[in-house]
Amino acid sequence: VANSGFLSLCAHGRVTGLAVEAGAALSHVTSVWEGQTLRKGTRCLGVAGDHLSRHLWQLLLESPAEPTVLQALSKKVLTQLKEQCCYVSLDFEGDLRQFHHPASFQTPDGHWITLGKERFCCPEPLFRPELLQHSCPGLHQLVGQSLQAMSKHVRRHILGNIVLSGGSSMFLGFPERMCLELNFLFQDAGVHIEVLANPRRGTAAWTGGSMAASLTSFQHTWMTKAEYQEHGAEYVHKKF
Repeated sequence: VANSGFLSLCAHGRVTGLAVEAGAALSHVTSVWEGQTLRKGTRCLGVAGDHLSRHLWQLLLESPAEPTVLQALSKKVLTQLKEQCCYVSLDFEGDLRQFHHPASFQTPDGHWITLGKERFCCPEPLFRPELLQHSCPGLHQLVGQSLQAMSKHVRRHILGNIVLSGGSSMFLGFPERMCLELNFLFQDAGVHIEVLANPRRGTAAWTGGSMAASLTSFQHTWMTKAEYQEHGAEYVHKKF
């Protein structure tokens, strides 16, 4: 058993840093110092991939597209549509005023769906949760809160080790937008923030898990089959 933020850092070859995870059900910001998660630097956002898929579907229903085609979309096809056609805007308000890059998607049954502003409106709630009627801060603001909660000594080491992970971080433009927003938040701090975005970050926690599991220092976090058979599932709460 291990924290997914820590495992995402492991996948990037780090045991100290800040993991920004945008997954399917939830998004997390987890600060880790020498392998130990720092609770005061951990934040959670109730906007992630599943919410964005539903948001995209609602946006398309409001468009001139044929409703019957949209009603027939399965969750799997909707996810493919989102992953293939959507991106994070670097200038959301500007793109709303003058968007000229539509994209077309063919469904398995041969119908075509054309996306316009839906392409960049779909993932925007990651940075503006209020678009989904959430009152919490955006993911970049949670990163800022996490960094502010650390001591200056810890923050200095964390700043160069901010890693992105999770399927919802794979949107085109997501790393650049995160950098843009963070540098705006810390523009008076005299620092320039970069984020690490591995091309395979969508499965970073799993990759990190396979790496961490082979380390000698990780062996104490195993619960063996014998322990499970002797004590049952409840033993996980005692051991960890």
